[in-house]
Amino acid sequence: MLSASIQYLIGDATNPIGEGKKLIVHICNGVGTWGAGFVLALSKKWQEPEREYRAWYKSGNDFALGKTQFVRVEDNIFVANLIGQSGIRRQKSGSPPVRYAAIETGLIEVARFTNSHRASIHMPRIGCGLAGGDWQIIEKIIDRTLLAEGLSVTVYDLV
Repeated sequence: MLSASIQYLIGDATNPIGEGKKLIVHICNGVGTWGAGFVLALSKKWQEPEREYRAWYKSGNDFALGKTQFVRVEDNIFVANLIGQSGIRRQKSGSPPVRYAAIETGLIEVARFTNSHRASIHMPRIGCGLAGGDWQIIEKIIDRTLLAEGLSVTVYDLV
C-alpha cells in the first residue's frame, strides 16, 4: 500500500484526474459572497456549488467557519464548499481573511466524507489566493487532517 501524499500537478482543479469518485475542495468566505477567485471557475462549469452555497447562507443552518457543505455536481464528482475565511478583505491590522483553524476543522469533515464515499481529493492551493494564506501552513494542516488518515491529495496549479 502506498503512503498518503500530496501530488502537485499543473492543471485545472475543476477537471480532476483519475477514476472513481472525486471531491474538489475549495475555500469559501463566511459572509455569503461568491464572485471572485476559484469559485468563478466552479460557477463556469457547474451551477450547483454556488446555488447550494447561497441557499446554505440564506438558511443560516449551520453556516459557520469550519463547516463544509458537500455538493454533487456530476455522477462521480462532488464539490466541498469549506468555510475557511472570515470576510473577504484584509483587516485593518493587515491580517488576511484566512482562518487556519476553520480550514483544519473543515478538512476533518472532508476526511470523513472522502472515507465514506471512497473518493479521491482534489483542490487548488486552498486558502492561498484571495484568502491570503500561507501554503506551508496549509500543507501542514493537510498533513494532520488528510494524509494522517491515509488519504492522498492532488493539488492543481494553473499556469
